[in-house]
Order: sequence, then structure tokens, then C-alpha cells
Amino acid sequence: MPVHPTAIIDPAANIDPTAEIGPFCIIGPEVEIGARSRLMANLYIEGPTIIGEDNIFFPYSSVGVASQDLKYKGERAFTRIGKRNRIREFVTIHRGTAGGGLETTIGDDCLLMTYAHVAHDCHIGNHVILGNSVGLAGHVTVEDWADVSPFTGVHQFCRIGRHSFIGPYSVIKQDVMPFSLTSNQPEVQVFGANAIGLARRGFDKSAIESLQTAIRLLTRAGLNTSQAVERIRAEVPASAETDELLDFIARSERGVIKG
Repeated sequence: MPVHPTAIIDPAANIDPTAEIGPFCIIGPEVEIGARSRLMANLYIEGPTIIGEDNIFFPYSSVGVASQDLKYKGERAFTRIGKRNRIREFVTIHRGTAGGGLETTIGDDCLLMTYAHVAHDCHIGNHVILGNSVGLAGHVTVEDWADVSPFTGVHQFCRIGRHSFIGPYSVIKQDVMPFSLTSNQPEVQVFGANAIGLARRGFDKSAIESLQTAIRLLTRAGLNTSQAVERIRAEVPASAETDELLDFIARSERGVIKG
């Protein structure tokens, strides 16, 4: 295992022999680090934390530390990070709490840019991008392929749906619909489907058009949500994507952003 002589590693840590530990890293007990993961320098990691394979952590991040939630009383809680993630400078990732299932999780192939904050009991899916200084309050769920632009803040218990895009400087207080384009200009509202992102990811043109129609009914037709859902079911061709959109809305506890 290539370990810099200035690194401090607790004997109770479990680090794969192919992982790389750079200068001035501090790794506590009950930390597991998978094959070929690289900690560049000045990382601080507390356990219990499980980190998968082929991750790269840039300098000055802290991972697995105690929650800022004042209700946290030191209960044993976990941080789990998957594979092939890029964690940039000064990112903070906090472990879970008893009030949220005792676990904070990050999936595979994510990019967390500089100064992003992942609070207690958050769950981030796969292929997620969090821009510079994005702040996730506790209990936030970010689903696969979501892209959250810089300086966005997300309220506790909000959900961000799959393949959605959130513009910079947004304040998210309700759930963000999957496949939607949401931005804060001049206030947080939905501007239609995330058509460019969906096309880049190989979605059929017909699926994008159906989503665009459905989201316009939700946001531009002067209907309340129940009326819009009825119109979507009656007028928009059924597809896996529109079904997912309607299911997301049905399960929302905070309501969804429409504008």
C-alpha cells in the first residue's frame, strides 16, 4: 500500500493494499477503503465509513464526521460511498443519525465539486453532480443522474428526481420533479423538461416530447396538480418516464416545485 510517511492511519482501519494514502491524511478506526482508491492529501476520515473502489479524494475534505444536527447524541452511525466517485477539495460528508436511519450514502460515478456539503442521512444515487458550494441539508435524497448547479441550497427532506437539472443559486424547498429543468430566475420555477440532458443520455425524442408536454401541463396550463395529473393521464401517451414522473408526484410529502 503506497502510504506517505506523514499519514496517520488507525490500526483498526481496513485499507486495500492497492489504495493510495497521500500526505497528512488522518484515517480513524472502522474506516474501510477499497481497491485503487486514492486520497491525495490532507483528508480526514472517521468511521464507521465504507468507501468502495476507484474513488479519488482531492485535498482537504472531511468524511464520516459527526452530524451538525443538535439532536445527534453520538449514536453509532455510518457513511457509505460507492465506486468511481470524485470528491473535490473541501467537501464535507457527515454520517447518519438515529432520526434518519443511521446512514448517509453516496452511490457510484458521482462528482462532488469544491465545498459541496452532504449532511446527515442524505442519500445520493449514481452519476450525480453536485456543483461548487451546493448544500444538502439533512435527509435529502438525490436520485440518479441529477445535476445540481453551484451555490444551490436544498431544504431538509426534499427529493431531487432522476435526470433533473437545477440551475445555479436556487433555493429548493420542495421536491424537484424527475426529468425537469428547474432554476431560480427570477424565482425558483420549472422551465420544462431537461431536454438537452435527456438527449445527451440517449432518451428517445418521443419520450422527451411526452415529458415536455406533461411538465407544461403541470406548470403552464393554469391547473392545480390534481387537475394536471388527470390531463396527463388522459392526453399524454403513457411511457415509463411519464409514469415515473406521476409516481414521484404522488409520493411527494412536501409538494413539487412548479412555479
